[in-house]
Amino acid sequence: MIFGMRAIIEAIQAGKEIDKIIIKKDMQSDLSHELFIALRGHDYIQVQRVPIERLNRYTRKNHQGAIAFICQTTYQHIDNIIPTLYEEGKSPFIVVLDGITDVRNFGAIARTCECAGVDAIIISSKGGAPVNADAINTSAGALHTIPVCKENNLVEVVKYLKSSGLQIVEANSKNGTLYNEEKFEKPLALVIGDEEYGVSPEINRLCDKHVQIPVLGSISNLNISVSAGIIIYEILRQESLAD
Repeated sequence: MIFGMRAIIEAIQAGKEIDKIIIKKDMQSDLSHELFIALRGHDYIQVQRVPIERLNRYTRKNHQGAIAFICQTTYQHIDNIIPTLYEEGKSPFIVVLDGITDVRNFGAIARTCECAGVDAIIISSKGGAPVNADAINTSAGALHTIPVCKENNLVEVVKYLKSSGLQIVEANSKNGTLYNEEKFEKPLALVIGDEEYGVSPEINRLCDKHVQIPVLGSISNLNISVSAGIIIYEILRQESLAD
């Protein structure tokens, strides 16, 4: 964490990877105005206005009404990764997380992705689970090795993936084909949505295929990280049979 307006402004200007900034909700000062000027062009940085009590829970030091949280990984850009993979003769396998907010689910999915050889994970800069200590620990360190792309607009990212030749598959559809009856082919992007609400309607419409995992018990759905693991390894199984 970085405490204080001036220190945060200097960190932004120095190019530090900042994940989120929390500011006292009624803060109005020349320094706070300067901070928001420094934030222009950094849309991926979340800014939240919070009560002073929340700031004080993080530290009793002189935070001056602002605390910034440094990213624990270096984010990459998907439009750099896809061309590189093609140039290396690889068929991209990308996982897109749409609305996954629980850091432990995020970490568990990242661990599966790394073990399965997924080329990159894409997350949203707005509302998604952060790459924090809990996520990294749950991932068993996978978030330090697999490329993570934090993007402002997932709809535009999915359009880019589709135009780049990737098959777009929705992983947790309520009305999709059974996952083991669908044919998966790389290059492929697997879109995983929130357990309750699923993939956003805008992204849903862009998907080429929609798959589901049967649930035979009384609980309505599987944990999302478990669902992700099942489908990711079904994709690998089909690929191994094709080879």
